[in-house]
Amino acid sequence: MLKNILTKREKEVFDLLVAGKTTKEIADILNISDKTVRNHISNAIQKIGVKGRAQAVIEFIRLGEISL
Repeated sequence: MLKNILTKREKEVFDLLVAGKTTKEIADILNISDKTVRNHISNAIQKIGVKGRAQAVIEFIRLGEISL
């Protein structure tokens, strides 16, 4: 099983996504821009080759990268 696919920041972003936060809320919490949040999400999605945030969340949970 692959471990540590996500960077620390990508993990923070996905943990907040799982917690139900919006892109804007994540940006405010992490003190980064909305665009940077979207970039982190996009980069993480590309790493595992899925289509969309929801699939990425499911896959990262399955891989043990994030938890509910």
